[in-house]
Amino acid sequence: MFVKKDKISGDCLGTGRRKTSVARVRIRPGSGKITVNDREFDEYFRTDAERRQVVQTLDHVGHREKVDVIIRVSGGGPMSQAGAVRMGLARALVSMSEENFHPLRDDGFLTRDSRMKERKKYGLRGARRGTQFSKR
Repeated sequence: MFVKKDKISGDCLGTGRRKTSVARVRIRPGSGKITVNDREFDEYFRTDAERRQVVQTLDHVGHREKVDVIIRVSGGGPMSQAGAVRMGLARALVSMSEENFHPLRDDGFLTRDSRMKERKKYGLRGARRGTQFSKR
C-alpha cells in the first residue's frame, strides 16, 4: 500500500503531516538510534509528551531496538511536528513490512489528523470574528 523504498540505499520511507508540519522519515535496520534534523532525538523533542508520541509507534510493533530512524521535519510547532513524525514513522514501518499495517491502522497511527487553522476572511477580524457593533 505505502510501499516506498529508496532504490540506492534500500531505506524505507514515509511522509507524515499534521497542521502545517511535514515529516520525512527514513528507517533502516540498526540499533535503535533516532536522529531528528541532524540532532539527537532527546535534544530535539524536549518534553516527555512529544518523545512518547514519536516512540509510541515503534513500541507498538516492537521495532524500537531493531531500526535506526532518520527524520527531517519542518513547519509548525513541536507538538505538531511530533504528530507528523508519528504518522511518517507508521507509514515507513508499513513500507518495511506489510504485516505492520493492520496493528498500526487499527490503533490510529495511519490516520491523518486533518485539523488545520482556518484562513482569515475579508471583512472580518479573523476567521469568524466580526467587528464590534457600535450603536452610536
